[in-house]
Amino acid sequence: MAKAELFQKDIPKKERVFYYENETDDPIKTDEQEKKVEVGLPEGYEFIPKHWWTRAYSAVLFRIFWIFGQWYERWYWQTKFHGREKLKAAKGKGYLIYANHTNPFHDVFGPAIAADRRIFTIISPVNLKIPGIGPILPYIGGLPLGKSAAEKKAFNEAVDKRLAQKKVLVIYPEAHVWPYATKVRKFPAGGRSFKYAVRNNLPVYAMTTTYHRRTKRKKGDLPRMEVYLDGPFYPETKGSDEVRQDNLAQKVYDSMVKYSKKNTYEYFRYIKKK
Repeated sequence: MAKAELFQKDIPKKERVFYYENETDDPIKTDEQEKKVEVGLPEGYEFIPKHWWTRAYSAVLFRIFWIFGQWYERWYWQTKFHGREKLKAAKGKGYLIYANHTNPFHDVFGPAIAADRRIFTIISPVNLKIPGIGPILPYIGGLPLGKSAAEKKAFNEAVDKRLAQKKVLVIYPEAHVWPYATKVRKFPAGGRSFKYAVRNNLPVYAMTTTYHRRTKRKKGDLPRMEVYLDGPFYPETKGSDEVRQDNLAQKVYDSMVKYSKKNTYEYFRYIKKK
């Protein structure tokens, strides 16, 4: 089965199974991952563009991306969004969205349509190698994780600056994309991906994508989506940063599990090997 078939077209029913040993296994792997190639950032990479024309190009490209995303989400996937009114509680400040990782393309467009302002998404450097969309990801809000000490410092400064600008930071705490998964996996990094919310003392939202049968099956058995936003959840004021991060992670995980129960269609099965 070609990798792209997992999300670009209907898959024969007999092939809709992935047997895994650990929840960190990857159903979809890039060539770099399969060859175990360490992918870094280009030399002199700018997490925040310095030149006005680059910023202008990024703003225009994001607008085009957002307009296309409206069509892609609402027509192609027949997506319905629930709970967007909850975002009003974060008016006047930046916030973070933590989402389950279940569709390579929807996970690019979905948060942009769900949010009420521009988003920036933490991505792996390997995503910059994806043909077509990879090179433009930084212009539409992709923030690749740095490898070196200097890159990590610049990355963290960029995250804090975007949140200070009252933007939205999107994170996929499950780390690995499992197409059409109806189960919420444990977060491999535990509460560590919640450090951005804790150190900036900002609210977070859980975004859970669920899958359902289509009423009109023009696309075979491909499911439609319903997305649930829940929150805001705030970092606690007492305790160590590690404890506050873990507590926040647990709140988001519990919310995702709660809304994942609204799934009514298992298009792709994940079975743990015995």
